[in-house]
Amino acid sequence: MKNNDFDSLFEDLNFDIEEPHTGHKERFFKKLDDKFEAPTQKGKVRSLWGPILGIAASFLLAFFLLGEFVIPNSSAKGSDLASISPEMKQTQEFYTSVIRKELNALNAEKSPETEAIINDALIQMEKLEKNYESLKEDLVTSGKDNRVIYAMIQNFQQRIDLLNNVLTQIENIKTLKNQNHEDNII
Repeated sequence: MKNNDFDSLFEDLNFDIEEPHTGHKERFFKKLDDKFEAPTQKGKVRSLWGPILGIAASFLLAFFLLGEFVIPNSSAKGSDLASISPEMKQTQEFYTSVIRKELNALNAEKSPETEAIINDALIQMEKLEKNYESLKEDLVTSGKDNRVIYAMIQNFQQRIDLLNNVLTQIENIKTLKNQNHEDNII
């Protein structure tokens, strides 16, 4: 390109070559200082909250997604027959109410003659309860397997059978005691 072409490019343009008013530089810097001083402090606070909220959201997401794998016992505490279906909830409530009623009857029959048999029964009940707790954990790990559900129901039935057998034995003891006293009275 020739020098003349270069000069002709800028001939038609009107450049403002006047000097600004006095104090323009000071006013400009003052406006810059006023504008950028306050937002920098707010900006720092805002810039800190963004990463903190991001980290907190990441932890919450990880907790909800991985919580079942990291803390499997949290769901094991609440998993029993009632957690499977409404029918199983009714079954569990029925068995627990029968067991509670039988235990109350057993405690009502406590006497010096029956104390040993009742204490043995309570020890057996504790063993069955521990077995039931391990079945609850198996229910979680097996994915609500029908065999585990059946074993839990059998555990309830074993407890009821145990209590019924003990109550029958207590009745036999009471009958024998009454027969012996009747013979002695006559």
